[in-house]
Amino acid sequence: MNRKTFLKNSSLALGALSAMPLRNFIPSKEFISKRPPVSERTFSSSAVEEVIKEMKSVIKDEEVAWLFENCYPNTLDTTVDFEYIDGKPDTFIITGDIDAMWLRDSTAQVWPYLPLINKDEKLKELVKGLINRQMKCINLDPYANAFYKDVTKESYWKEDSAQMLPGIHERKWEIDSLCYAVRLSNAYYQITGDTSAFDEDWDKAMKLAVQTLRTEQRMDGTTPYRFARRTSVMIDSPPFNGTGRQLKPTGLICSAFRPSDDSTIYQYLIPSNLFAVTSLNQLHDIYMNELDNHDFAHECKMFAKQVEQAIEDQAVFEHLNFGKIYAYEVDGFGNKIFMDDANVPSLMSLPYIEAVKPESQLYKNTRKFLLSENNPYFNSGTAATGQGSPHSGKDSIWPMGIILRAITSYDPEEISLCIKMLKETHADTGFMHESFYKNDATQYTRDWFAWANTLFGEMLIKVNGEHPRVLEKQF
Repeated sequence: MNRKTFLKNSSLALGALSAMPLRNFIPSKEFISKRPPVSERTFSSSAVEEVIKEMKSVIKDEEVAWLFENCYPNTLDTTVDFEYIDGKPDTFIITGDIDAMWLRDSTAQVWPYLPLINKDEKLKELVKGLINRQMKCINLDPYANAFYKDVTKESYWKEDSAQMLPGIHERKWEIDSLCYAVRLSNAYYQITGDTSAFDEDWDKAMKLAVQTLRTEQRMDGTTPYRFARRTSVMIDSPPFNGTGRQLKPTGLICSAFRPSDDSTIYQYLIPSNLFAVTSLNQLHDIYMNELDNHDFAHECKMFAKQVEQAIEDQAVFEHLNFGKIYAYEVDGFGNKIFMDDANVPSLMSLPYIEAVKPESQLYKNTRKFLLSENNPYFNSGTAATGQGSPHSGKDSIWPMGIILRAITSYDPEEISLCIKMLKETHADTGFMHESFYKNDATQYTRDWFAWANTLFGEMLIKVNGEHPRVLEKQF
């Protein structure tokens, strides 16, 4: 996607807001803001506050408007540590109730604010600071997924059999961690045109990221990576002394863990490989067009083509009921898993992460499978219906899965159903959670999960831009 197209798409939903007259919004006594007092918020943005006012004026359902007000600014309100270090902005963003920063979560948490950064210099500096911090993390250890700002802090997982350097919270190798860092850098550049973030630290980190992805193709059958944890949770560590199950080299990239932080069954995790193709192509464009390093740009492009071809050869199968669809994981021997996990990147989220075109028949077939009883982690209960994750058990539903279903839908009725389910399953807390039991939403995990909260806000803004009449409903 070129910069002009990116700017057009990112401004579509917010542009719809500015064209609408504001209506007076008087919240009822039952819906009092759950945001922290202004003096206790970790960051403030005038542009974000304006969007909150405007969105509350167009969402007719009072409870949904209240949820938006609570959720959309949650990352800024509660998770930001911003300062200048050596003259450069530095932004550390915790995930919520876990006092550490994930590369994946931190990008996803600020993503809904990116269309606003040209309107708010403070917000622009925050995002640039997060890019700087992510490069520090990758340069420290490209295999780690979560980090501390205080390098003297002792990790809860210090006993893991992994190379736990100071400043690392957890060292689970997940392809998407590196992809999310590329995603943020590319989007910041596309929106602002600012290339000043592409400094020596950034260049070093991106080359290390590509080198790590190359290593994890394991074309010679080896890897320097090991991870073992003493645990009774089977999915918390790869088998065979932390090396994972056998695989056949194909050109695909191995991922020891999923974006849920659960270990993979077959290490070729297809949504993450598709994400890697997107990231490598984005790096090609940056190095070709801005950094004048044509050799490295060409390397990234050829790498992307190799992985893309391997996906086509190894990850597309004929399903008994749905025709050709993507497998979730494969091993190169012809074995595959048909399922999905609500965490992003997922098969459901592929258009959202710009890995496939939404009109792709292969994606459409896959999406139909994902929303069927043939998907073992698509759960139906008395509370809601939606995608879950092995991370939280067999009978859970993730709000994130419901949100991504809405984001990837073009059907106003399906979108309305998703909003209705989200409204009915926040357990009167005013926030999204990690997961809830399919028959009782009061049985949920994680009170404070900023990614899910801001993603909910992003979804409603997108709905307003594409299907504004949906928000005129009472859900």
